[in-house]
Amino acid sequence: MMDADCLLRGRRVLIVEDDYFVASDLAQRLEEIGIIILGPAGTVKAALELIDHYEEQLDGAVLDVNLREERVYPVAEALATRAVPFVFTTGYDADEIPAAYREVPRCDKPIDFSKLTCFLEERTARPINTSFR
Repeated sequence: MMDADCLLRGRRVLIVEDDYFVASDLAQRLEEIGIIILGPAGTVKAALELIDHYEEQLDGAVLDVNLREERVYPVAEALATRAVPFVFTTGYDADEIPAAYREVPRCDKPIDFSKLTCFLEERTARPINTSFR
């Protein structure tokens, strides 16, 4: 995982998760490997506001599929429109994900952190946007 750590260092990742403890743990673990956390956002509305605010600075996102009984797909659409890669975290089966998003990497809950960082590394493998600094 050391290679992933190095490749992810400095990436700006939005976390969209409605469970405070999961969001906090995820943010802390990702920050420990050098990722800059945007959010976390616990609702679709908050996530969309962060995307609008940080539009040019986003390198990727981690999206919980179910946010307080609201699906995260409007957030996924906003990210896809901006060509920002994302990963889903969910307790749902693959067939519960709409066809448009079936190819998006998915980490089952409880989240396997090693698998998540591998997905993030694969999805954000592009030059880092330095305009944020």
